[in-house]
Amino acid sequence: MAQRRLVRAVAVASAVLLAAGACGDGGGDTGSTDGGKKQVKIYGVDGNMGNALGEKFTDQGALAGMRGTTPLTKLGDDFKKRMLGIDPKLKDFNYGGESYDAVIISALAAETARSSKGTEIGKFINAITTGGEKCSAYKDCLALVKAGKDVDYDGVTGPLSFTDAGEPAKASFGILQFGTNNKLDDAKTEYVLAGDDKNATTKTVQAPPQTQAFVGGPLKIGTLLPQTGSLAFLGPPEFAGVNLAVQEVNAEKGVNGKPVTVVNGDSGDASTDIANGTVDKAIQAGVSVIIGAASSSVSLKVIDKITSAGIVEISPANTSDKFTTYNDKNLYFRTAPPDTLQARALADTIIQDGTKKLGVLVLNDAYGTGLADNLVKNLEEAGIKSDSIVKKIYDPKATDFSSEIGAVKQLNPDGIVVIGFDESATIIKQLNEQGIGPKR
Repeated sequence: MAQRRLVRAVAVASAVLLAAGACGDGGGDTGSTDGGKKQVKIYGVDGNMGNALGEKFTDQGALAGMRGTTPLTKLGDDFKKRMLGIDPKLKDFNYGGESYDAVIISALAAETARSSKGTEIGKFINAITTGGEKCSAYKDCLALVKAGKDVDYDGVTGPLSFTDAGEPAKASFGILQFGTNNKLDDAKTEYVLAGDDKNATTKTVQAPPQTQAFVGGPLKIGTLLPQTGSLAFLGPPEFAGVNLAVQEVNAEKGVNGKPVTVVNGDSGDASTDIANGTVDKAIQAGVSVIIGAASSSVSLKVIDKITSAGIVEISPANTSDKFTTYNDKNLYFRTAPPDTLQARALADTIIQDGTKKLGVLVLNDAYGTGLADNLVKNLEEAGIKSDSIVKKIYDPKATDFSSEIGAVKQLNPDGIVVIGFDESATIIKQLNEQGIGPKR
């Protein structure tokens, strides 16, 4: 890719926060001590932060000052209201917008292809996001398609502008921070842009005329999203995003005048085989598109089965950079940005905080190690010496992380990044116990 750009725009988040956050002390007392305990900036990422993390802590201020990055667009109040209409219990909107966009793109690609076959839908997905007449509502985009025009769908999560690899060329990230109540402090949310839409695909595909007979039956979409496992907290907004999009597509008479149907399924996590069973059921049900998975490791377990069946897989949350070059038969896409962009945003945040020595605790999976590698690369390019960074990879099934924490503690760091999922709560509690966590 061309050199990435990062543009900072400080903004106040809305009353209901839209996405998972990340961590690090934004205060000016870095390196302060309390009874011999060093105050260390703690940073996190999209996989482990958000209000769901705060619910695991009863000790007041246990997460105070933690900050970091997550893919996040400042979603409009109207969209949040529509999401809450689908699921009034939503606490966060983690990847709900990306799930919504995935469905809208799929429906528009099917209309453009004049087919509900996955292999035909896949030919037009990239083109739907760039190079045509701009539109943002399904109704307006559909009118353009039916008029035989190219469309450039700008989603609720941003311009999208997919690259040849089928992923956003440019994306918005939120830099979020926890308050003393262990909840994300909306007033301290900042937004940054990473990437460059000049990297969007320039390839064109000749669409069939709208007078051509539609091939296949009604569009059927499967979901492969977390109802159980370490990312279950992401499930509600993702399912709500899918269901909202399907509702709005069907309000415009669906695809080819027929309602879109959804076959819902659990992805579990990488430690189970739930995803394979869900994919098998989706294939048997005749879906053309599968929305998911959330976990990069889960998608890597099932991507070959999905694409070999001629089905489009479009993930709202996969961020591992492995997918950028994966041999996916041109059937894998994602509305979430790759971690090459998140690593840049996080590295810039760490540098701007003045952090000089950094520990990195990393989940041992494709998401964790890929993001960590890109983060360390960006930090070293920014001038932090390699011997001032200690990276330790941990087993997410463990309950005792004292060995990894001890190795990081020996560096006497002024910052620690935790790249993980549900187990991050245990790690942060143990950091606090060893006197190098966020708790003052």
